[in-house]
Amino acid sequence: MNALSYFARYGLMSDPGRYAPFYADSPADLPTLVQVVQGLIVHVFWAERYGLNLPAERQAEVQLRNMERRLERTLALDPAPMSVARPLEKKVVGNCRDFSITLASLLQSKGIPARPRCGFGAYFLPNHYEDHWVCEYWNATEEGWVLVDAQLDELQRGVLGICFDPLDVPRDQFLVGGAAWRLCRTGQADPDQFGIFDMHGIDFVKGNLIRDVTALNKLELLPWDCWGLILTETATLPPDDLSLLDRLAELTQGNVPDFEAVRQLYESDPRLRVGESIQSFVNGKMQAVTL
Repeated sequence: MNALSYFARYGLMSDPGRYAPFYADSPADLPTLVQVVQGLIVHVFWAERYGLNLPAERQAEVQLRNMERRLERTLALDPAPMSVARPLEKKVVGNCRDFSITLASLLQSKGIPARPRCGFGAYFLPNHYEDHWVCEYWNATEEGWVLVDAQLDELQRGVLGICFDPLDVPRDQFLVGGAAWRLCRTGQADPDQFGIFDMHGIDFVKGNLIRDVTALNKLELLPWDCWGLILTETATLPPDDLSLLDRLAELTQGNVPDFEAVRQLYESDPRLRVGESIQSFVNGKMQAVTL
């Protein structure tokens, strides 16, 4: 299977499961699809900007990993058709990863190759690369992969002063995990400029590199899920592990022209592969989670 065929099909996380019929009235064009996504989700960290005070039980919706569960909650909040934008209090709570996987799932439902990418946005704070996810889709007209930030609605674009098209995010404005790792490893960037809140540094960059590699293998886990090399401090990694990460960063720093090499590395190396159980931060504590 070539890369386009692979990404045109649902993965474990993007599969809507029994809620696939909910996609029936979704539009075909990208700009309207992005509007649909924004009409379904409210970002957990932006809720107050919209005047919405989220109780703890609603904030917990960010723990919903796969689209089937997210759609179940969406319809429990409001059973209207997908094309109907929800009022704020009836939007399912999510984060950048959830905007990205929802758009990818919708595109895949139409046979359009799409994949969430994990990395860092340069457009949230000055001189800082914020932990972030976007969606990458195959533009058949341009015959290339294009980055889309489905999270950036009109309010966010205004607050952040966005001066580019969110439907075609420049690659110097969003760095995938591999690009960030290479910049930090070669001394071209300070690892402490990468992260979110008080979490930053080379270990954070390593985590997003591995999450991006895993997402490229259609397993888009939560930003606080941990496994394999993510759980080991970078400073203690042996040379072989660092060489593996450098190789992965080289392969994935852009639009991944050699996808088969990435796929084979992931499938063959237990340091990367996600098993049946992972570690995840839930309610401020690390705990085992069965996928």
